[in-house]
Amino acid sequence: MTSSIRNVIFDMGGVLMTFDSKRFATIFTGTEEDAELLDRALFDRNEWALLDAGVISHETMRRIAEAALPERLLPNLHECIAHWPEHSEPIAPTNSFAAQLKERGFSLYLLSNASTRIDEQLGHCPAYPLMDGRVVSAEERLMKPDPAIYQLLCERYGLDPATCIFVDDNLNNCHGAEVAGMQSFHFITDDAEASVAQLERILDL
Repeated sequence: MTSSIRNVIFDMGGVLMTFDSKRFATIFTGTEEDAELLDRALFDRNEWALLDAGVISHETMRRIAEAALPERLLPNLHECIAHWPEHSEPIAPTNSFAAQLKERGFSLYLLSNASTRIDEQLGHCPAYPLMDGRVVSAEERLMKPDPAIYQLLCERYGLDPATCIFVDDNLNNCHGAEVAGMQSFHFITDDAEASVAQLERILDL
């Protein structure tokens, strides 16, 4: 079955690029306590998923976070909102693997639950220029693991799900891909090199 795979679909956060909200919050604050407050007010809350879903705006997200913070931390919040994507870093093993896949003739796609600011992260993602297409949750008002978002990607780019493998660090998102007829691979961010090695075996590289 793996020999039929010609399309590799990557998640972004935790697979191609880091998303470490505690680190982001620490960069823009002076103490561990303030970093915790900032992380909880901005990233670690249910409304962040609504931002990725395209249901609320960045302005609304800012106001929600402001209401959860003491006034002294508002400048820190505003700096964090403006600049955190700059501190999302490429996950080197996966980006190198994507280049290897492209050289071997695979088609590459991005499927991410992310906000409309995703290009601020992808702008320094080495693998992104190699992609043949993308689907982003906030742009479509659909989110993983809804099978509809995987089906949308296949319909948009003329892909047979049976020829696709989806790579994500979230197991629920992997299950959604399987419901849509794809193979999936659960990527372990903290052991990226081992995950890539396992993918290489799966794809017979």
